[in-house]
Amino acid sequence: MHATREEAPSSVSSEEIARFSALADKWWDPTGPMRPLHAMNGLRIEWASRHLPLRGRKSRKPHVLDIGCGAGLASEALAKAGYDVLGLDASANGIAAAQAHLEANPLPAGSGTLHYRQGSAEELVAEHAKFDAVMALEIIEHVTDPEAFMIMLAQLVDANGTVIVSTMNRTLRSLAVGKIGAEYLLRLLPVGTHEWRKFIQPSELGRYARAAGLRMVAVSGMAPSIGSWKETRDLGINYIAAFKKD
Repeated sequence: MHATREEAPSSVSSEEIARFSALADKWWDPTGPMRPLHAMNGLRIEWASRHLPLRGRKSRKPHVLDIGCGAGLASEALAKAGYDVLGLDASANGIAAAQAHLEANPLPAGSGTLHYRQGSAEELVAEHAKFDAVMALEIIEHVTDPEAFMIMLAQLVDANGTVIVSTMNRTLRSLAVGKIGAEYLLRLLPVGTHEWRKFIQPSELGRYARAAGLRMVAVSGMAPSIGSWKETRDLGINYIAAFKKD
Protein backbone atom coordinates (compact mmCIF):
# COMPACT_ATOMS: atom_id res chain seq x y z
CA MET A 1 0.00 0.00 0.00
CA HIS A 2 1.18 3.50 -0.68
CA ALA A 3 0.61 6.46 1.60
CA THR A 4 -1.14 9.69 0.68
CA ARG A 5 1.77 11.92 1.75
CA GLU A 6 5.50 11.51 1.24
CA GLU A 7 6.20 11.66 4.95
CA ALA A 8 3.58 9.04 5.84
CA PRO A 9 5.01 5.54 6.18
CA SER A 10 3.88 2.88 3.74
CA SER A 11 2.33 -0.21 5.31
CA VAL A 12 3.21 -2.58 2.44
CA SER A 13 6.31 -2.52 0.26
CA SER A 14 6.26 -2.01 -3.49
CA GLU A 15 7.84 -5.45 -3.86
CA GLU A 16 4.89 -7.10 -2.11
CA ILE A 17 2.39 -5.16 -4.23
CA ALA A 18 4.19 -6.20 -7.43
CA ARG A 19 4.37 -9.84 -6.33
CA PHE A 20 0.64 -10.16 -5.68
CA SER A 21 -0.35 -7.96 -8.64
CA ALA A 22 1.32 -10.51 -10.89
CA LEU A 23 -1.03 -13.19 -9.52
CA ALA A 24 -4.25 -11.18 -9.88
CA ASP A 25 -5.51 -12.87 -13.05
CA LYS A 26 -5.04 -16.30 -11.46
CA TRP A 27 -6.56 -15.43 -8.06
CA TRP A 28 -9.95 -17.04 -8.68
CA ASP A 29 -8.53 -20.28 -10.10
CA PRO A 30 -9.02 -22.87 -7.33
CA THR A 31 -6.24 -25.00 -8.82
CA GLY A 32 -3.86 -22.07 -9.38
CA PRO A 33 -1.28 -20.35 -7.17
CA MET A 34 -3.99 -19.18 -4.73
CA ARG A 35 -5.42 -22.65 -4.12
CA PRO A 36 -4.37 -22.65 -0.43
CA LEU A 37 -6.47 -19.51 0.08
CA HIS A 38 -9.41 -21.14 -1.70
CA ALA A 39 -9.10 -24.18 0.55
CA MET A 40 -8.93 -22.20 3.80
CA ASN A 41 -11.46 -19.51 2.89
CA GLY A 42 -14.51 -21.41 4.12
CA LEU A 43 -12.99 -21.89 7.56
CA ARG A 44 -11.80 -18.28 7.75
CA ILE A 45 -15.27 -16.91 7.00
CA GLU A 46 -17.09 -19.39 9.24
CA TRP A 47 -14.75 -18.65 12.15
CA ALA A 48 -14.93 -14.91 11.60
CA SER A 49 -18.73 -14.95 11.43
CA ARG A 50 -18.84 -16.35 14.96
CA HIS A 51 -17.03 -13.27 16.22
CA LEU A 52 -18.32 -10.49 13.98
CA PRO A 53 -21.16 -8.26 15.25
CA LEU A 54 -24.66 -9.38 14.30
CA ARG A 55 -25.81 -5.82 13.75
CA GLY A 56 -24.13 -2.56 12.86
CA ARG A 57 -25.00 0.92 13.99
CA LYS A 58 -28.68 1.91 13.69
CA SER A 59 -29.65 -1.77 13.30
CA ARG A 60 -28.20 -1.99 9.80
CA LYS A 61 -26.02 -4.80 8.52
CA PRO A 62 -22.49 -4.66 9.92
CA HIS A 63 -20.08 -2.70 7.75
CA VAL A 64 -16.90 -4.75 7.32
CA LEU A 65 -13.55 -3.66 5.89
CA ASP A 66 -11.55 -6.44 4.22
CA ILE A 67 -8.09 -4.91 4.10
CA GLY A 68 -5.59 -6.42 1.67
CA CYS A 69 -8.51 -8.10 -0.11
CA GLY A 70 -6.58 -9.11 -3.23
CA ALA A 71 -9.06 -10.26 -5.88
CA GLY A 72 -11.87 -10.59 -3.36
CA LEU A 73 -12.06 -14.19 -2.13
CA ALA A 74 -12.96 -13.23 1.43
CA SER A 75 -14.84 -10.07 0.44
CA GLU A 76 -17.32 -11.96 -1.72
CA ALA A 77 -17.80 -14.65 0.89
CA LEU A 78 -18.44 -12.05 3.60
CA ALA A 79 -21.00 -10.25 1.41
CA LYS A 80 -22.76 -13.55 0.69
CA ALA A 81 -22.89 -14.12 4.46
CA GLY A 82 -24.89 -10.90 4.78
CA TYR A 83 -22.31 -8.25 5.63
CA ASP A 84 -21.88 -4.91 3.87
CA VAL A 85 -18.27 -5.09 2.73
CA LEU A 86 -15.59 -2.74 1.45
CA GLY A 87 -12.66 -4.61 -0.08
CA LEU A 88 -9.47 -2.54 0.00
CA ASP A 89 -6.18 -3.33 -1.72
CA ALA A 90 -3.18 -1.34 -2.91
CA SER A 91 -2.90 -3.40 -6.09
CA ALA A 92 -4.76 -1.99 -9.09
CA ASN A 93 -4.56 -5.41 -10.74
CA GLY A 94 -6.04 -7.09 -7.70
CA ILE A 95 -8.96 -4.68 -7.48
CA ALA A 96 -9.60 -4.97 -11.23
CA ALA A 97 -9.73 -8.76 -10.92
CA ALA A 98 -12.04 -8.51 -7.91
CA GLN A 99 -14.42 -6.15 -9.71
CA ALA A 100 -14.42 -8.26 -12.87
CA HIS A 101 -15.27 -11.40 -10.92
CA LEU A 102 -18.08 -9.64 -9.07
CA GLU A 103 -19.55 -8.31 -12.32
CA ALA A 104 -19.41 -11.77 -13.90
CA ASN A 105 -20.82 -13.45 -10.79
CA PRO A 106 -23.44 -11.17 -9.18
CA LEU A 107 -24.14 -11.71 -5.50
CA PRO A 108 -27.25 -13.79 -4.75
CA ALA A 109 -30.39 -12.31 -3.26
CA GLY A 110 -30.09 -11.64 0.45
CA SER A 111 -26.41 -10.78 0.30
CA GLY A 112 -24.92 -7.66 1.76
CA THR A 113 -23.41 -4.98 -0.42
CA LEU A 114 -19.87 -5.22 -1.80
CA HIS A 115 -17.69 -2.41 -3.05
CA TYR A 116 -14.00 -2.38 -3.93
CA ARG A 117 -11.44 0.39 -3.65
CA GLN A 118 -7.80 0.63 -4.58
CA GLY A 119 -5.95 2.37 -1.78
CA SER A 120 -4.28 2.07 1.57
CA ALA A 121 -5.17 1.82 5.22
CA GLU A 122 -3.37 5.13 5.68
CA GLU A 123 -5.83 6.81 3.32
CA LEU A 124 -8.85 5.51 5.21
CA VAL A 125 -7.35 6.58 8.54
CA ALA A 126 -6.77 10.07 7.12
CA GLU A 127 -10.43 10.14 6.07
CA HIS A 128 -11.51 9.12 9.59
CA ALA A 129 -13.35 6.10 8.16
CA LYS A 130 -14.90 3.74 10.70
CA PHE A 131 -16.22 0.20 10.38
CA ASP A 132 -18.07 -2.22 12.63
CA ALA A 133 -15.37 -4.78 11.91
CA VAL A 134 -12.00 -4.92 10.16
CA MET A 135 -10.58 -8.09 8.62
CA ALA A 136 -6.88 -8.52 7.86
CA LEU A 137 -6.49 -12.04 6.50
CA GLU A 138 -3.04 -13.29 5.50
CA ILE A 139 -1.80 -9.72 5.16
CA ILE A 140 -0.01 -8.65 8.35
CA GLU A 141 2.97 -10.91 7.60
CA HIS A 142 3.51 -8.87 4.42
CA VAL A 143 3.47 -5.36 5.91
CA THR A 144 6.57 -3.35 6.74
CA ASP A 145 5.62 -2.59 10.36
CA PRO A 146 3.07 -4.99 11.91
CA GLU A 147 2.80 -3.02 15.15
CA ALA A 148 1.94 0.20 13.31
CA PHE A 149 -0.43 -1.79 11.10
CA MET A 150 -2.34 -3.04 14.15
CA ILE A 151 -2.68 0.55 15.33
CA MET A 152 -4.25 1.45 11.98
CA LEU A 153 -6.67 -1.47 12.24
CA ALA A 154 -7.73 -0.21 15.66
CA GLN A 155 -8.18 3.31 14.30
CA LEU A 156 -10.47 2.00 11.55
CA VAL A 157 -12.85 0.09 13.83
CA ASP A 158 -15.65 1.61 15.89
CA ALA A 159 -15.73 1.42 19.67
CA ASN A 160 -16.93 -2.08 20.63
CA GLY A 161 -16.00 -3.20 17.13
CA THR A 162 -14.12 -6.32 16.10
CA VAL A 163 -10.76 -6.83 14.41
CA ILE A 164 -9.91 -10.24 12.96
CA VAL A 165 -6.39 -11.16 11.90
CA SER A 166 -5.14 -14.42 10.40
CA THR A 167 -1.47 -15.07 9.82
CA MET A 168 1.37 -17.56 10.30
CA ASN A 169 3.33 -18.32 13.45
CA ARG A 170 7.12 -18.04 13.39
CA THR A 171 8.14 -21.54 14.41
CA LEU A 172 10.46 -24.21 13.05
CA ARG A 173 7.37 -26.11 11.88
CA SER A 174 6.09 -23.12 9.92
CA LEU A 175 9.53 -22.76 8.33
CA ALA A 176 9.51 -26.42 7.33
CA VAL A 177 5.86 -26.68 6.28
CA GLY A 178 4.62 -23.18 5.50
CA LYS A 179 7.73 -21.91 3.75
CA ILE A 180 10.03 -24.69 2.49
CA GLY A 181 7.33 -27.32 2.03
CA ALA A 182 4.62 -25.10 0.55
CA GLU A 183 6.86 -23.06 -1.76
CA TYR A 184 9.82 -25.27 -2.69
CA LEU A 185 8.73 -28.89 -2.29
CA LEU A 186 4.98 -29.10 -2.89
CA ARG A 187 4.82 -25.91 -5.00
CA LEU A 188 1.52 -24.96 -3.38
CA LEU A 189 2.60 -21.31 -3.43
CA PRO A 190 4.92 -19.35 -5.72
CA VAL A 191 8.49 -19.21 -4.41
CA GLY A 192 8.99 -15.99 -2.49
CA THR A 193 5.38 -15.63 -1.34
CA HIS A 194 6.46 -15.49 2.30
CA GLU A 195 9.43 -14.36 4.35
CA TRP A 196 9.63 -16.63 7.39
CA ARG A 197 11.27 -13.97 9.53
CA LYS A 198 8.14 -11.83 9.07
CA PHE A 199 5.82 -14.51 10.47
CA ILE A 200 4.27 -13.36 13.75
CA GLN A 201 4.03 -15.31 16.98
CA PRO A 202 0.66 -15.12 18.81
CA SER A 203 2.35 -13.48 21.79
CA GLU A 204 3.75 -10.77 19.50
CA LEU A 205 0.38 -10.23 17.86
CA GLY A 206 -1.22 -9.93 21.29
CA ARG A 207 1.38 -7.37 22.32
CA TYR A 208 0.82 -5.31 19.18
CA ALA A 209 -2.92 -5.46 19.79
CA ARG A 210 -2.65 -4.28 23.38
CA ALA A 211 -0.49 -1.36 22.29
CA ALA A 212 -3.25 -0.46 19.81
CA GLY A 213 -6.00 -0.62 22.42
CA LEU A 214 -7.35 -3.99 21.31
CA ARG A 215 -8.14 -7.00 23.49
CA MET A 216 -7.76 -10.55 22.17
CA VAL A 217 -11.00 -12.47 22.76
CA ALA A 218 -10.40 -15.66 20.76
CA VAL A 219 -7.66 -17.46 18.88
CA SER A 220 -7.63 -20.76 16.98
CA GLY A 221 -5.24 -22.69 14.81
CA MET A 222 -6.05 -23.57 11.21
CA ALA A 223 -4.79 -26.75 9.58
CA PRO A 224 -5.31 -28.35 6.16
CA SER A 225 -7.68 -31.28 5.96
CA ILE A 226 -8.96 -33.28 2.99
CA GLY A 227 -10.11 -30.69 0.45
CA SER A 228 -10.49 -27.92 3.01
CA TRP A 229 -9.16 -26.68 6.34
CA LYS A 230 -10.17 -27.38 9.92
CA GLU A 231 -10.07 -25.47 13.19
CA THR A 232 -7.56 -26.71 15.75
CA ARG A 233 -6.00 -25.77 19.06
CA ASP A 234 -2.55 -26.01 17.49
CA LEU A 235 -1.26 -22.50 16.75
CA GLY A 236 2.08 -23.75 15.44
CA ILE A 237 1.62 -22.76 11.78
CA ASN A 238 -1.56 -20.93 10.70
CA TYR A 239 -3.83 -19.20 13.19
CA ILE A 240 -6.68 -16.68 13.35
CA ALA A 241 -7.51 -14.29 16.19
CA ALA A 242 -10.35 -11.93 17.11
CA PHE A 243 -9.92 -8.68 19.02
CA LYS A 244 -12.36 -6.22 20.56
CA LYS A 245 -11.94 -2.49 20.79
CA ASP A 246 -13.24 -1.50 24.22
